[in-house]
Amino acid sequence: MDISHSLTKKRSKQIKETIYTLSFIIMMVVFIGYLTNVMGVTFFFQSVMKTAYSLLMDTALYIMAIAVIMGAFGNLMTEFGVVSILNFVFAPLMKPLYNLPGAAFLGITTTYLSDNPAIITLAGDEHYIKFFKKEQVPLLCNLGTAFGMGLILTTFMIGLGFFKEAMMGNVGAIIGSVVSVRIMTYKIKKSGYFESKRFSKSKIDHTSEIDFMKSGINSVDMSVVMKDSQSVNDDMDEDDDDTFFIRFMTSMLTGGKRGVEMGIAIIPGLIFVCTIIMLITFGPVDAALGYQGLAYEGVDLLPRIGALFTPIIQPLFGFTSPEAIAFPITSLGAVGAAMSLVPKFLDLGLIKGNDIAVFTAMGMCWSGYLSTHIAMMDALNHRKLISSALFSHTMGGLAAGISAHFIYVLFTSI
Repeated sequence: MDISHSLTKKRSKQIKETIYTLSFIIMMVVFIGYLTNVMGVTFFFQSVMKTAYSLLMDTALYIMAIAVIMGAFGNLMTEFGVVSILNFVFAPLMKPLYNLPGAAFLGITTTYLSDNPAIITLAGDEHYIKFFKKEQVPLLCNLGTAFGMGLILTTFMIGLGFFKEAMMGNVGAIIGSVVSVRIMTYKIKKSGYFESKRFSKSKIDHTSEIDFMKSGINSVDMSVVMKDSQSVNDDMDEDDDDTFFIRFMTSMLTGGKRGVEMGIAIIPGLIFVCTIIMLITFGPVDAALGYQGLAYEGVDLLPRIGALFTPIIQPLFGFTSPEAIAFPITSLGAVGAAMSLVPKFLDLGLIKGNDIAVFTAMGMCWSGYLSTHIAMMDALNHRKLISSALFSHTMGGLAAGISAHFIYVLFTSI
């Protein structure tokens, strides 16, 4: 019986792998075949290489610089207790907004200063998780993701000259986070998930957490961030006798190093994903001359698809152009890659203030959740709630973008 079951399982796995292989080959043939047919083989490869190089030099290194500054700043806030003060001050807001204890604000702060999976480090801390009921633990995934890379994204937008728009986007992301967490709360309660089985005092599956950190499917390699975040409190205990200057310098350098590591970790996804997005977003640089093999040349497929949904998208998000839809779509997988689209859009006049507000809200709220949510829920040991978490956060991201748009309209009309 066991042998038969093993053979059946092995055969099923072989069939699945065959389907995956064939699917990949078909996708590559169709995708590359379409692009080379439109652009020409030579111009296609020239555009790919030049676009990737431009993204590396003009965008990836800029984002890394921001990550270094924000990493150092965020670590200093943690080192000198500012995060704890913020947790105390904002605790009364957490109950009415999310129906979560005040300690949840620390999770928001942590992910805002770093990225989504940083919440897993807190969830693995027994001293932290004791503040939560067992049915509240899965909510940390949606709550943390809604603020992932928030500080870097906000600073990036401010650096482009859009301070007010970035702040509106932050408000939109907060609204989106409330929607996401509340829907998730409702779905957990309706499913009777925690009533259907016995749970011990909420504990995290640390094996899953290790697998998650090694999985490599998240938008940023957060194993480094999580490791550094975990060591912050230990370092504080060991260095209580150090002078203010020593603590300041040590914390600043540690945070800056983390920023470099985050910046480097962003580069692969940014260049690969964003190069593909560029290829299907823009057309020839000069329509009269046709394709020349220049950077950012493509087949302008995405705008044509976006134009089909304009009657729906325009009233909800107020995008200036159909091309703008590329940002939220890219944010689903990696917000770092989505950020790299913004300078090019601005240069071409495809986006304005409203778009920046919506981008900030949706980029922060979604922040690559399709590439992190599954592993995060697995690390929290609640795999059966993955579909509920994904649905809830999809609605939260849409609510964030819609809210940011109407907030922008309201303030600009005053």
